[in-house]
Amino acid sequence: MDRDTATLVYRILGETYPGAGEIPRHRLPPFQALIVTILSAQTTDRSVDKVSGALFARFPTPEALANARIEEVEEIIHPTGFFHMKARHIVGASAKLVADFGGIVPDTMEELLTLPGVGRKTANIILYHSFGKKEGIAVDTHVFRLSKRIGMSEGGTQDQVERDLIALYPKEQWGTLTDLLIAHGRTICTAKAPKCPVCPINRYCRYYHETYRADKKK
Repeated sequence: MDRDTATLVYRILGETYPGAGEIPRHRLPPFQALIVTILSAQTTDRSVDKVSGALFARFPTPEALANARIEEVEEIIHPTGFFHMKARHIVGASAKLVADFGGIVPDTMEELLTLPGVGRKTANIILYHSFGKKEGIAVDTHVFRLSKRIGMSEGGTQDQVERDLIALYPKEQWGTLTDLLIAHGRTICTAKAPKCPVCPINRYCRYYHETYRADKKK
């Protein structure tokens, strides 16, 4: 995909999902946003919403979570899946915040990446939504799938896809692009059954032309 086409795709998605980035987790304080973002890996927002209130009621601060029993955290977050790993990351990240950052979520990529359970995706989300900083593009499962399906990237890893997207889009669009692709991936360009006939960007989509229409002709 060239930059001119990428610009058209961005504009159309922006018109289709004008409130894409306006979700509750993005309005949380940085510490809660960090924990919720870690919890959100490979699960739904609904699952995270079910447990986050209870988690923060029991452990409202980094200090409280840093001293939490792993088993108690696991019990609370169990519905989100992968709860053993997530509990270790949550407690470990909280302990690191307390020990190295005075209980304050740092606002640089380098420092965020030192926290257990925080990779570039999570760091980019926190930097953009909590601090208004754009240091990269958050590539979650939706962004990864859509970037390859639409034809924005040939990358086989999240880092490669991020580099391809950065090459296509100006910095001022990086944060919003993630939100738009996530919204599109949840509503139309779903993993198992993309709704290609009603997709507002199908004319620019590689999958639509090379796979969907080809299958229909058979």
